[in-house]
This record gives sequence, structure tokens and C-alpha cells, in this order.
Amino acid sequence: MSEQHTYRVIVRGTFEGLSEESRTRLLAEAEDHGLSAMQFTEEGSLAYDRTLKHFSYRLVVVSDAADGEEMAGAIAEDRVERALRSLGHGFAGLKSKVTDMDTMKINYKR
Repeated sequence: MSEQHTYRVIVRGTFEGLSEESRTRLLAEAEDHGLSAMQFTEEGSLAYDRTLKHFSYRLVVVSDAADGEEMAGAIAEDRVERALRSLGHGFAGLKSKVTDMDTMKINYKR
């Protein structure tokens, strides 16, 4: 069995081609999706502001360490695509930033 690593991934993108229904729903829920509500979870945490231009998702991805950060980013982007499509929200330009939590150095204060 291969070694598993836990990755924290931030996926950023742009809302694109939003329907009136999507726009109305996003604006109604905007207060629940501010930066203070952001958490790293497996299902992802969506954040955006009332301009409805850009958004970010924070996710936790557990995958084979041998596949590396690139695969973790691809998995996260796939989850975001599926989530946004299921909600009927248009998007473009997904980019991810990945942090491998198992190799991250933590400096503890003494």
C-alpha cells in the first residue's frame, strides 16, 4: 500500500455566464460565503464577494504521496468543477495552489 499525504488546496476561479437564478442565489448567500467562513474540508468551502467576479474554494485532498501535489490539485479542481456544475454556476480559469501538510515544516516557539 502506498503512503498517503494530506494536501490543503486553494482553487481560485472566475464566475462566468451566470444565469439570473445563479446570480440571485449567490447574492442571497453571499454573507455565508465570506472569508471568515472559509475552512479546509473534503467537500470544499466556497468564498466570494457580492461582485460575483472571482471565487475561491478551500479543500482537503488525501492522495498517494507518489502522485504529488500536481495530482492533488487536479483532484481538487475536479471536485470544484463538479460542485459548481451541480449548483448550476458557470465558471472559468480554475487554478490551484497546493500545500503538502505531511512535508510542511512547523516552527514551534519555545
